[in-house]
Amino acid sequence: MSVRTASGIVESHRKGAVTPAETVRRCYERIRSVGDPGIFITLRDQNEVLAEAHSLKDNGDLYGVPVAVKDNIDVAGLPTTAACPAFAYEAEEDAEAVTRLKRAGAIIIGKTNLDQFATGLVGLRTPYPAPRNALRCDLIPGGSSSGSAVAVAAGIVPLALGTDTAGSGRVPAMLNNIVGLKPSLGLVSTRGVVPACRTLDCVSVFTLTVDDAWTALSVIAAYDSNDPYSRNRELGSLGEAPTGLTVGVPLASQRLFFDDRRGAGDYEAALARLLHLGLALTEIDMAPLYETAGLLYGGPWLAERYFAVRKVLDDNPGALHPVTREIIAAGAKLNAIDAFAAFYRLAELRRAAKKIFKNVDALALPTAPTVYTRAQVEADPIALNSRLGTYTNFVNLLDLCGTAVPAALQEDGTPFGISFLAPGGQDALAASLAKAFHADCALPLGAPAHLAAVAK
Repeated sequence: MSVRTASGIVESHRKGAVTPAETVRRCYERIRSVGDPGIFITLRDQNEVLAEAHSLKDNGDLYGVPVAVKDNIDVAGLPTTAACPAFAYEAEEDAEAVTRLKRAGAIIIGKTNLDQFATGLVGLRTPYPAPRNALRCDLIPGGSSSGSAVAVAAGIVPLALGTDTAGSGRVPAMLNNIVGLKPSLGLVSTRGVVPACRTLDCVSVFTLTVDDAWTALSVIAAYDSNDPYSRNRELGSLGEAPTGLTVGVPLASQRLFFDDRRGAGDYEAALARLLHLGLALTEIDMAPLYETAGLLYGGPWLAERYFAVRKVLDDNPGALHPVTREIIAAGAKLNAIDAFAAFYRLAELRRAAKKIFKNVDALALPTAPTVYTRAQVEADPIALNSRLGTYTNFVNLLDLCGTAVPAALQEDGTPFGISFLAPGGQDALAASLAKAFHADCALPLGAPAHLAAVAK
């Protein structure tokens, strides 16, 4: 078992091979060796964390595991900025998900960078230095949970929390060659999370393996009576993916890669691997899913984003990143008629999605259609960001769950990944499929040493 994984760290602690304090010390050494000032917005003092590690008792499934937390999730005593200093406040209490991590023995290292107010899939919309992609420094790190994904891929922590409203827990996972698990709506409490779209927000998990992601989900998933959007949903059990399942894939004419032949080829190879694993593939009509995706930033859910940050936007618009301000400000122009028109259409699209799942057990889609460099995104920030959400933006609107895993990693460090999506409440199915696929790929975990060195 690799000591880079959460499970490997717990095992080494329980065997006495390594102490939690030694693990923390190595974590901070890795932070210094990586030398990326864009990963953390707030980093806890090393001596304070070491003191916590020395006093830690073996009290849970994450005994002594260092964890990074996206900086739109409250950690008591630390500032929550959502990557907007004018918005920042010191959290008085832990978010419910953080509380549950600590009870399981996890040690919080710090708060990670993000696309401001969790609005974006690129990882560059921040007033702080943007994190470097752990594989190639010229590529975007992916967002909005950029710092959390890079922290895991670079080997700083084996587990990090992100959030996922439009794909922020999946796209950066693909771009950094790690696992990103997006749970069913309401399975994990969002109490203590700065809202993006409160009706759609999820706390997500980044790890190196699906097993670790499932362990973390098992720790943080629980009904929270103090969260009005919490749902009492069964978690299920992670297991071997049964053969004989039918997996939906896009019609050949609907597979969007935006002229990225490498991405298209990697997806074809992934489908061949699924057949080898004993799964049946059937093509589905993606039209209702693509239309649903268009509603997220073209419908009233944009007004939710405006509602969440309206005070800063109205009182101090210059405090927002220019791209973030442009996107969110449009939400003020929507009215109730727009909202109901979109709600009615979404109800029809949800019915269409249910028909899809009558014929398939899960979907296996590209996590993102392509990979972009920082220079490309800086030259066209909105259009390219939108493309990255092609296969993710519809997921929460349709109450789906999903696990994103690496599928290919080229010699030059260009990654590709696929996501297994299932109806809400079937998190175990999506994760089990992802586990079997990821194991069969036998790819390096996170950033291989020779690639990580390039990113320094």
